[in-house]
Amino acid sequence: MPVRLSQVRGRNALEETRSLGDDASLDTLNEKRRATLAEVDNATFSWFHVRICLVAGAGFFTDAYDIFAINIASVMLGYVYGHNQKLSANQDLGIKVATPVGVVLGQLVFGWLADVFGRKRIYGYELMLMIVASFGQALAGEAHGVNIIGVLVVWRFIMGLGVGGDYPLSSVIPAEFSSTRIRGRVMIAVGANQGWGQLAAALVAFIITAAYKDTLLADDPRVLPHVDYMWRLLIGLGCVPGAVALYFRLTIPETPRFTMDVERNVLRAARDAERIVAVGTYAHRGDSDSDVGDVRVRAPRASRRDFAAYFSKRENLVPLLGMCYAWFAIDVAFYGLGLNTSIILQAIGFGSPSAGVTGTAAVYETLRNVSVGNIVLAVAGLIPGVWTTFLVVDSWGRKPVQLLGFIMLTILYLIMGFAYRPLTATPASRKAFVFLYCLTNFFSNFGPNATVSVFPGESFPTRYRSTAFGIAAASGKIGAVVSQVGFGKLVNIGGENAFVPHLLEIFAFFMLTGALATLVLKEGRNLTLEELSNERQEGFIEGRSTNSRQPFRVR
Repeated sequence: MPVRLSQVRGRNALEETRSLGDDASLDTLNEKRRATLAEVDNATFSWFHVRICLVAGAGFFTDAYDIFAINIASVMLGYVYGHNQKLSANQDLGIKVATPVGVVLGQLVFGWLADVFGRKRIYGYELMLMIVASFGQALAGEAHGVNIIGVLVVWRFIMGLGVGGDYPLSSVIPAEFSSTRIRGRVMIAVGANQGWGQLAAALVAFIITAAYKDTLLADDPRVLPHVDYMWRLLIGLGCVPGAVALYFRLTIPETPRFTMDVERNVLRAARDAERIVAVGTYAHRGDSDSDVGDVRVRAPRASRRDFAAYFSKRENLVPLLGMCYAWFAIDVAFYGLGLNTSIILQAIGFGSPSAGVTGTAAVYETLRNVSVGNIVLAVAGLIPGVWTTFLVVDSWGRKPVQLLGFIMLTILYLIMGFAYRPLTATPASRKAFVFLYCLTNFFSNFGPNATVSVFPGESFPTRYRSTAFGIAAASGKIGAVVSQVGFGKLVNIGGENAFVPHLLEIFAFFMLTGALATLVLKEGRNLTLEELSNERQEGFIEGRSTNSRQPFRVR
């Protein structure tokens, strides 16, 4: 069987790494670090990169499915457990806002843990939380002392912790493994699974509704017992993609950058990079520790004092604040509308049953129409938008795409808000409104909703990259919480759904300010992660050390 040239080079490089051992000089170690980083940054696209995209993308797929399935499930829950077959405003708010609240905490905690213990050691635990919480929701019940909506709120908060933990890990890991010229596309391809997850939630809801049509039509319209089966299936199936991806997450290798810059073991990082990039394989920790000496070096180390010193510099703090606000702004609108699509569709008459249809037939038509409406919005806007970003993010750059998206969203929300009444007055005009709504989804994903996760994922030093990503992402989900609370409290001012046009106008304001925040961000196209870290790389390794790493220690 012929041996590839890359395999020969990889084996030679491994032999060279083994030969360095304890006798490697300071200059040699610095040069080895530079060579290892260059090897990762200049690597050709391989099946290993495909695997990283699939394993990380499975998390984003599950995240989106779990978060947005409640958009349709809340309508089903209303039919079964709501007063007059509709959840109260507070109940609807509770089950929708519980997940974003959990996400905020999960992003901060898991982001920090990944910088302390490593990406590999933490990766997979967040998926376990999502799997258990999805299964727990599907089995939730109520009794005299327990209300099912309260139980679901608790489970959705726990699920949010897992979803939040997935954000920093599934973005930072692909960024640290990717070569410079394809990094943007790899990160966008991973995030693109959110669109597929939203589509899957709508498709599953449609299939379940169609499958239960006959039994649903035969139900007692005052009880609707089979709708209880339907929402449990819809939510419970969310654990399937996570369960499939779990093994692959637990066996993913540590990134060479973390091994080198945080664990401060340059030789092992070089060995890992050479196996992954040149040979196409990797060893689990402990499988071949004897191959390379465990040589620790002195290099910038994470600590509270170092963290404060780094982010006290304007060139580091201002971009972080810009990332935080840009993510906050887009999530105000994206989740404000995304988690309430069924309300918007019914408000304009698109998700309502035909005139004269009553009883269980009206229930069936409503669920079918809402499912179809969500499918249309995903297919016509979300999925094309993110893949358009994929095509141009490494040629145009991240900043132009994000600016374009924010500006177009500002214009679209202004049109939809100020022209809401005429746009929803007739069947023909309602189609125009749905078209504009699809455009907002398109420019959300061909714009900030796709790029806000790229900026923090490729910025900052390795020792703080995941933590800073968690801070930026948590800021976004605070926007989602604010939006959900605001939407729930304001939407019915002046009558049922009467405040919707004013909410769209408010979203336009946030899109405009998001565009302004984008101006302070640094373009990452064709720059290495080290160039984007704003740290001096010459003499990064200061000497040898026999001490193990102590992240975030006080000094």
